[in-house]
Amino acid sequence: MLQTAPGSRSETHGKFIWCELMTPDTDAAGKFYSSVVGWTVNEWTMPDMPSYFLFQMGEGDNCPGIGGMMNFPPELEGRIPPNWTGYVAVDDCDRTAKDFAENGGRVQREPEDIPGIGRFAVVADPHGAVICIMTPIPPENPPQELAPDAVGNVGWRELYAGNGQEAFDFYSKVFGWTLDHDFDMGPMGVYKVFAHNGRQIGGMMTRPEQVPVPCWCYYFNVDAIDAAVERVKAGGGQIVMGPMEVPGGSWIIQGQDPQGAFFALLAPKR
Repeated sequence: MLQTAPGSRSETHGKFIWCELMTPDTDAAGKFYSSVVGWTVNEWTMPDMPSYFLFQMGEGDNCPGIGGMMNFPPELEGRIPPNWTGYVAVDDCDRTAKDFAENGGRVQREPEDIPGIGRFAVVADPHGAVICIMTPIPPENPPQELAPDAVGNVGWRELYAGNGQEAFDFYSKVFGWTLDHDFDMGPMGVYKVFAHNGRQIGGMMTRPEQVPVPCWCYYFNVDAIDAAVERVKAGGGQIVMGPMEVPGGSWIIQGQDPQGAFFALLAPKR
């Protein structure tokens, strides 16, 4: 496990390390995202545990893993919609879970171990946006990491918060994220771009009226947005926003996969 001296944090604390899809149909969802983003899907099994599927770029045991996918566990089926959830590395899962609760958030699933992988918990911020935290066990042969802007990687994370300033203050305290800059969006409010160890990793804002509840959204990198839009439609997904150019010249869309999970795509060109 990651260890730090009391009162200090490692460079890993607050880093997004994984993204996970919970869906009612892993076979269909796997085919959809393989076509749209370019991932390969590989099953990972452990004794006495449900099947888990890895989203990876390339082939082989050591190729970069971007995220995972699982079927709804029986206790959640029908209670929540299909969804993507991000994992953030923390130095002490139990301590950070307590930090969430003590600062107005809540623990959705108490910390527990995944043998050989790490200790994780499901938590929610004070406005109800859900995220996972994990203290990972460093692997003996760590896979190579994709560049942040590489095709297939998670290129951006976005929080539609109950209150953008309050959300930033909360995450800054528990994860150590810093404000890179504010972007004034006029009537839509202020978009706060946040950083981890000096690198921009996402943004947050007070949610617009059309977003029903506070939530996180994850953007997957693709080569070009128009071609990706056609792949989304051909695979049975829907485009709910975009294509739209964002500051810096990149293009984005937001959509729903055929099972109803919300996702987004990011590309350097139209």
